[in-house]
Amino acid sequence: MSILENIYGHKNLAELDAQQRSVLCDELRQHLIASVSKTGGHVASNLGVVELTVAIETVFDTQRDRLVFDVGHQSYIHKLLTNRRADFHTLRQFGGIAGFPKPSESITDAFVAGHASSSVSIALGMARARTLTGENYHILALMGDGAATGGMAYEGLNDAAVSGEPMIIILNDNELSIDRNVGGMASHLRQLRTKKKYLGMKEKYRKVLNKVPGGRWIYRVTHNVKDRLRRMLIAPTIFESMGFTYLGPVDGHDTENLISLLQRAKGLNRPVVLHTVTQKGRGYAPAQEHPKLFHGIGSFDPVTGEPLKKGTDTFSASFGRTMLELAEKDNRVCAITAAMPGGTGLLEFKNQYPRRMFDVGIAEEHAVSMAGGLAKQGMVPVIALYSTFLQRAYDMILQDICMLNLHAVFAVDRAGLVGEDGETHHGIYDIGFLRQAPNMTILCPASLQEQADMLRWSVREHNGPVAIRYPRGGNRDYEASEWTDCQTIARDGLLTCHRKGKDVTIVCYGTMLQNAMDAAQRLSQKGIEATVLRLLTVKPLPVKAVLDQMAHGAPVIVAEEVSGNCGVRDSLAYELRKQIPDCCVEGLDLGDRFVPHGALEKLYDHCGLSGQKIAEFVQEVRSR
Repeated sequence: MSILENIYGHKNLAELDAQQRSVLCDELRQHLIASVSKTGGHVASNLGVVELTVAIETVFDTQRDRLVFDVGHQSYIHKLLTNRRADFHTLRQFGGIAGFPKPSESITDAFVAGHASSSVSIALGMARARTLTGENYHILALMGDGAATGGMAYEGLNDAAVSGEPMIIILNDNELSIDRNVGGMASHLRQLRTKKKYLGMKEKYRKVLNKVPGGRWIYRVTHNVKDRLRRMLIAPTIFESMGFTYLGPVDGHDTENLISLLQRAKGLNRPVVLHTVTQKGRGYAPAQEHPKLFHGIGSFDPVTGEPLKKGTDTFSASFGRTMLELAEKDNRVCAITAAMPGGTGLLEFKNQYPRRMFDVGIAEEHAVSMAGGLAKQGMVPVIALYSTFLQRAYDMILQDICMLNLHAVFAVDRAGLVGEDGETHHGIYDIGFLRQAPNMTILCPASLQEQADMLRWSVREHNGPVAIRYPRGGNRDYEASEWTDCQTIARDGLLTCHRKGKDVTIVCYGTMLQNAMDAAQRLSQKGIEATVLRLLTVKPLPVKAVLDQMAHGAPVIVAEEVSGNCGVRDSLAYELRKQIPDCCVEGLDLGDRFVPHGALEKLYDHCGLSGQKIAEFVQEVRSR
């Protein structure tokens, strides 16, 4: 029987010896690869934290001690060690365990974690709650080095350093978030990793004393001298300058040394930073060689590492190609992203136009404000961010772009449901907050060709803030609309009629068109003929075009892949009723809830937005 099969938590781990822990780490890697090759998920990051997680769970009892992840895609090993191995085959599947920490799933998941740079702030809040309630438990923040590129991390570090609250911040340094880390902190960590002179002296000192009678005792009592030697050889780290006790850098794959250091940090009773150096994809050759590919991957062959599903052309790739075309013809065009040049399709842009490509790290607020400065001085910045991360920059969109009506283009990737990544990553709120911003124009393509045309129009023709929102994934085979009259689009919006019918009007936008057309086909089989209208712009709303094309005297159903009451239904109903007071306008959206993880088809059905569910809702409305 394997060791992993008998591990249900801290108590079992604490009973293992060093050799058993080494075997356990091998078993964890094997189990991870075998399981995630079927479900898809974050492979490389979890392979890199096997030893570190085993050490944490051995020293600390996460049923009571609080382990806060930042970000949570590196929590798979934690889940395997905390009584979820039997359910691990359901990872990221609808109704199964989540790909990120989820307190409702296990008491050992201290907090939700899907976005970056917040762990220190959360952990400090927990530490202060512990002090105020007079309780006694330990608090750790496990922080990926990519999270250290985000400004919020420094807000938390600044406060935690002087708080006096006992807590351990583990900086897991693998030089990568998704793409290679950028910025001053990444440079600082590289310098710490390359201090060979000090680290070599430290290792020799330890080996010599281990051979001397009483040497281990001497080593323990001379740590103050050792610290002074280190300060003579190395300038203080940024963490020490802030007020932390800094331990490291240390090998993040040496389980026994990690256990020793964690026990030491546990006894210091003050704010500590433990800097571990790990390798993304450790122990699995395909992930070691291609850590970006295996950051987040679908199902794959566990032997070769080859994806089982062939990739199709995507909206992200189409965006990247169009950006190359635009940059070639206009040297004012530049691209900005937040640690995701690969995910947003900008790698080739980065290669061809490095001076006009700005990867700012996980710092969306900075990205948008910097775009404001670029636009104010005559450049045309295109800011490529996932919808879920654009949320962080709401204030900057209002203050630093829209208030001055600056010509900045937002490429809002992963808009709508994103499937298996779940609650923290669904892009279902941007319509609500972008429509609030004065001067903003919002475009919603349904095909790659349409997306490319919208991007060309936004960069070349439009003058002001504009957002183009498009989903994760591939092409939709719908004919692109004409983008010829800039003034009309900016003033009145644009609409396409995909089907005419007299019994109901279904209004949608973006790739929700696919479900709307499916619903119309199902309704037709029951003798109900639907008009299907697609809004190419949701700000401005093409109200006049809707009035011209809708089935008059029939109900209007607005189907939107957005969070409850964040969409356009109420605004459209208000405008239509100005002209037709008794116009019946009903709506379907994702509801006032956080949508779980799972395959898109299951999520659409669960939330009432599949073609079948839209058709059923239309029949219900018509029967009232």
